[in-house]
Amino acid sequence: MRNYKEEFEKRVAFIKETLAKSGQKGIVYGNSGGKDCTLVGILCKAACDNTVGVLMPCASQRNFSIDLEDGKAAAAQYGIETRLVDLTPVREAELAAIQGAVEMTGAAIANIAPRLRMTTLYAIAGAEGRLVAGTGNRSEAYMGYFTKWGDGAYDLNPIADLTVTEIYEFLAYLDAPMSIRTKAPSAGLFEGQTDEKEMGVTYAAIDQFLLTGEADEQDRAVIDRFHRISEHKRQPQVTYPG
Repeated sequence: MRNYKEEFEKRVAFIKETLAKSGQKGIVYGNSGGKDCTLVGILCKAACDNTVGVLMPCASQRNFSIDLEDGKAAAAQYGIETRLVDLTPVREAELAAIQGAVEMTGAAIANIAPRLRMTTLYAIAGAEGRLVAGTGNRSEAYMGYFTKWGDGAYDLNPIADLTVTEIYEFLAYLDAPMSIRTKAPSAGLFEGQTDEKEMGVTYAAIDQFLLTGEADEQDRAVIDRFHRISEHKRQPQVTYPG
């Protein structure tokens, strides 16, 4: 197990240094009430008092219930300023506007919310001189389980090297709300969605593979397939080489 006291100090120092070099005045991050954003919020607040977490529910009922409640609870426990932006009408307007141009698929519709959230965070960041903190972890990155130009966009990410297992250990060390540490991970993109159900493999299996290289045949097949088809998400933009 990592030394989380030392990890906390090093990550806070990293955030302080990154912010100082940027010339910006504060940090903003998306507070979905989940494990990753809770850890990012704690770290950013410890590094910069001028940290804002934005609750951005969008259509999904879970966004307006358990996730909203957990987001508020975490912010209250660690003294993080919280703002609420309901993106449901924006999503509806986008779907209505694009209706005549393309027949949308389920995946395309699901990815609208993360991109609207990132647009919102960068609008706030631009207006107030803030950096946008990312909230993705190592397990999600390897699987490509994030939205390109959505939650995959940020100015700094203090937890990108941590697996989901390590995120939970870190949150336990920091005594984060138990409701966040025990609920099933979910992006909340549609009703009933959970990460592990959608991927068809558990984070425990993914993390075991990442940390030890070991996985049973079925899990390894799923992990390899997700990693392969999502490679484009981990690559820089393609530009003309001239």
